Amino acid sequence: MRIKIASVGEPDLRGEARPLTPEEIRSQRIRDLIEHMRETLSDAPGVGLAAPQIGEPLQIAIIEDKAEYHANLSGADLAERERRPVPFHVLINPRIHFVSPPEVAFFEGCLSLPGFTGIVPRAGRVLVEALDHLGQSVRIEATGWYARILQHEIDHLRGTLYIDRMWSRSFSSVENYNRHWKSTTTAELRQAFENRS
Repeated sequence: MRIKIASVGEPDLRGEARPLTPEEIRSQRIRDLIEHMRETLSDAPGVGLAAPQIGEPLQIAIIEDKAEYHANLSGADLAERERRPVPFHVLINPRIHFVSPPEVAFFEGCLSLPGFTGIVPRAGRVLVEALDHLGQSVRIEATGWYARILQHEIDHLRGTLYIDRMWSRSFSSVENYNRHWKSTTTAELRQAFENRS
């Protein structure tokens, strides 16, 4: 069952999500919610979805960056973004630790702001401690694009959107991004937009 994704301006996206109890994590309701989120993410399609995006103020996020999503990117683009496939997984009650400063800047989009993108500086390396769908502790050390996805989704659980962190002058429609910026290197993007927000 595909669930409607909240769009920017809806209050659900700006609240602080609450942690789940061990009993909730093991409940059928949460198992069903995770499955509905997975179907919604696949249909969208996207690489991550947080429970507040579907009107549930709970600290649940799912992530999956399928290899097929990389098909329209060159090998050079994939290397520069440090983007590799990431299998489906669930994060519950995550805590994020930044291992490097937010100095990796690149365009980001969001299913709650369809059709737009902006440059967001993010940490290139993070450590996330969370529970999985079974309530077991997980520890994730991530770099590159995977680290960016984790930061984006965990931000959603705190009521933060990428537009709160982006270089405001870089905000663009996806159409114009594809026309003007898609093949631009990170260094060129910095020259065009950094310190001009």
